[in-house]
Amino acid sequence: MNYNFCIHINKATRVDIYLSALFGELSRSYIQKLIDTGCVRVNGETVKKNLKLQPRDAITIQEIITSYEILAENIPLDIIFEDENLCIINKQAGINVHPTPGIEGKSGTLVNALLYHCKEKLPVISGEQRPGIVHRLDKDTSGALITVKNDMMMHYISDIIKNRDIKKYYIAIVAGVLTQTDFTITSDIGRDPYNKIRMTIQNPLNPKHAITHGKVIGYVDEEYSIIKIDLETGRTHQIRVHLASIGYPILGDSVYGNPKVNKRIATKHQIHRQALHAYRLDFELYSKAVSFIAPLKHDMQSMIGELDLENI
Repeated sequence: MNYNFCIHINKATRVDIYLSALFGELSRSYIQKLIDTGCVRVNGETVKKNLKLQPRDAITIQEIITSYEILAENIPLDIIFEDENLCIINKQAGINVHPTPGIEGKSGTLVNALLYHCKEKLPVISGEQRPGIVHRLDKDTSGALITVKNDMMMHYISDIIKNRDIKKYYIAIVAGVLTQTDFTITSDIGRDPYNKIRMTIQNPLNPKHAITHGKVIGYVDEEYSIIKIDLETGRTHQIRVHLASIGYPILGDSVYGNPKVNKRIATKHQIHRQALHAYRLDFELYSKAVSFIAPLKHDMQSMIGELDLENI
């Protein structure tokens, strides 16, 4: 996989430190190995790991993910819709969409399950480590996810996502009673320069514009708010970062949430992951407008009860 981009920084930063923060799933030693083997170029030139990057430097990275065999695994799938071209899944929380670097990251993913379900016949346009994957959800987010079975559908779904011709809606349960029932959060989001597992709106690395629309649809225990989220953009951790930024973090979120609240709701409501669920996808398929609804998973439904997901 290759990356080409210009950097946005306020001061000179070592290239290995910058890339380690930007690609949070990769270790700094792995980043340094890429630099030492000439896989990283700055303004077209190979560099040393202690090079100080300057604003607007252009970076090219090659082979950021080492190729390895991905095995089919018989992992149950909660399928919402399936035909010869695509398969829409109600993803469980706690499962990665695709393999990640390291031995443990090679199995137990949605890709492993899809390879088994589809008898290893999936398109690899998006990369050999992500066959059939056109978009993703965080590991501990549940809900509707589109996977594809051939190149034609891969191109089509990729294009409608790129052109924002697909609507994605989520249900989140947050700490606190949010009294502003309709709201929009707008900011730039990027990797936190001081903590590579976090995204941030405060001086982020490589910032990208993000817009989140929210509507309060209910409350729980007079302590928590149930929010319908309409994503206008789809940045990494966008919903989680935006809700935390206004003081209403998602329950169970181990990165952006409140540890005391998380401990309390884990005991009382058995929420052991971020309470975020992608419940609806709207787009055009075979020249018709379609909607796919992913019912809430048991943990969130037990806390907030039944919701009319087709009409909220």
